[in-house]
Amino acid sequence: MIERLQTLLKHEAAGGVLLMLAAVLALIMNNSPLAFLYDKLLDIPIVVQVGELSIKKPMLLWINDGLMAMFFLLVGLEIKRELVQGNLSSAQQAILPVLAAIGGMLVPALIYIAFNYNDPESIRGWAIPAATDIAFAVGILALLGSRVPIGLKIFVLALAVIDDLGAIIIIALFYTAELSLSSLAIAGIGTAALLALNLSGVTRMLPFVLVGTIMWVAVLKSGVHATLAGVIIAFCIPLRTDDDSTTPPLIRAEHALHGFVALMVMPVFAFANAGVSLAGITLNDFFSPIPIGIALGLLVGKQIGVFGFTWVGVRLGLCRLPEGVGWLQIYGGSALAGIGFTMSLFIGTLAFADPQQQEFVRLGVLSGSLISGIIAYSVLRWMTGPEAAEPKRAKEA
Repeated sequence: MIERLQTLLKHEAAGGVLLMLAAVLALIMNNSPLAFLYDKLLDIPIVVQVGELSIKKPMLLWINDGLMAMFFLLVGLEIKRELVQGNLSSAQQAILPVLAAIGGMLVPALIYIAFNYNDPESIRGWAIPAATDIAFAVGILALLGSRVPIGLKIFVLALAVIDDLGAIIIIALFYTAELSLSSLAIAGIGTAALLALNLSGVTRMLPFVLVGTIMWVAVLKSGVHATLAGVIIAFCIPLRTDDDSTTPPLIRAEHALHGFVALMVMPVFAFANAGVSLAGITLNDFFSPIPIGIALGLLVGKQIGVFGFTWVGVRLGLCRLPEGVGWLQIYGGSALAGIGFTMSLFIGTLAFADPQQQEFVRLGVLSGSLISGIIAYSVLRWMTGPEAAEPKRAKEA
């Protein structure tokens, strides 16, 4: 039994499945007689104090500011690896997913703005439907197995990585509170120290962990969202060694974090943030500007943006489709990009403080992501396959 469980947890789809189960559990719990327990659990105050330095937050914020920093650390490691030696390391490889990602961020944001342009408060959520959930994307691709050609998998994963990079930039530029210059100065010193460790050839992880922890606290106190510390730390971890037989620190860190983030951090985040209370919610609530803007942004905007920008790029000769991938499969991948979930919910927590607005965010994200996932799976499972790649594609290249 234990061996079967270990095998299941090692499966590529395990993270996505646990995410879905955690979200379903949160929905059930917050719409049952245990709803009071769900709220009290997330409101439990947790205090960490060292001398005069004290951090006191409810459990929900420790999850969103602390655990999610680990998620962003892993995302930063993946982005750096892809930029340095992966699918984004050359312009020729990067053009197709970069174009798709730009369309996949721009069109959903415009759709959301179209529904919320006349409300200065609601407009803050414009970036919510611009994100793609890598874990769910990987999970669905893993469930589909050999029906999805390797070229499509690489395209979707590269697209999701660029999406995450875009989301990180958006968070830094548009979702930053009032700044504390002294805390920013400490964070700057921490960043300089991490760069010095990198340039001096340090390969042990402990110095990076110690300096990174101090920097995370400084960023947390600075007004810039603390999760961005994870990305800065990731970009400072070396992807090289003097000894070819030694695994680079970045690869070691990525492997060490992957299971913890996929099987622990993201399901916990999903449980803490997906619990929509359906009490008193009517059909009209689903069609309120915030949820309908998010849902259509994910469902329609992602498909139009990703597929449309890809089509234009190929027709203009800027790029070509991956080997063995046809347009129907690209459409399935475009629908898959509409699963915003983790990152969309996270941006929603930054955009809105009002509980009602956050409920609307959850409604829009869950409904848009669910329908997008169903469409993507259906298209890639029953309407395409390895033999479905268009033979004409070679001529277009």
